[in-house]
Amino acid sequence: MTYQIALEDLPASYACPCEDCQTWSGSAFALHAMLPESAICFQGAATTFALNGAERAASEHIGCEACMTRLANRNSAVPGMLILRAGTLVRSREIEPYVHIWTSRKQPWIALPANAQAFHRAPTPAEFQAAVATAAEGRRTTSRSAARPPEKDGETGRIVGALRPPELRV
Repeated sequence: MTYQIALEDLPASYACPCEDCQTWSGSAFALHAMLPESAICFQGAATTFALNGAERAASEHIGCEACMTRLANRNSAVPGMLILRAGTLVRSREIEPYVHIWTSRKQPWIALPANAQAFHRAPTPAEFQAAVATAAEGRRTTSRSAARPPEKDGETGRIVGALRPPELRV
């Protein structure tokens, strides 16, 4: 399963260590990117399923039918937006969270950057957008001089993502 994103650069991302994200990801946090649903195009066999969370609204998830990897979700808190699992981006190594939410639930060994835009719980959509804008402005003024251009599909010019098959080790 693959997808393409109609954006000029990598989407702004955020880290969430809420109990739901820890449970659903099997990790200390999940890394997400929020983008307009109209900006993403999935190719391949997908499945959708609903999950109810202890700390968030119920959401509909989109996953790979073959391996059941969750790729994205949508929920009523942000209509028209899709929450992408940022680790599925081909360039996931370049992703740094703009915002950290639910920091009250983070594992004690996780240290946030000193200048992190952080919320003890989930911010309102307006607070979240303001935090992303503040973080983005800070990154523009301190951007890396040798920033790599976006990896794009030659035909469409879109940012690409794909599930990488896991290496099997015996």
